[in-house]
Amino acid sequence: MPIYEYECDSCRKRLEKFQRFFDVPVTECPHCQGKMHRVISVGAVIYKGTGFYITDTRKEKEIENIGKPDKETAEKFPQFSGLDK
Repeated sequence: MPIYEYECDSCRKRLEKFQRFFDVPVTECPHCQGKMHRVISVGAVIYKGTGFYITDTRKEKEIENIGKPDKETAEKFPQFSGLDK
């Protein structure tokens, strides 16, 4: 069951409530009887395991070349590759 967060428009107090999707939303503040609205927030994302970082799936040689242009790009744009020096 999801947890919904509500905030009172009058006293700005917040509350969390376990509710099913089809339950009636909270409309009245239990503290001051003011009008409440549902607060939309971003859920937490936790990346665990391998494959999420740039160094996880690359070989040591590829890691050394991160940010450096490949040979074809370096020949096409020598002003950005350091070959013109």
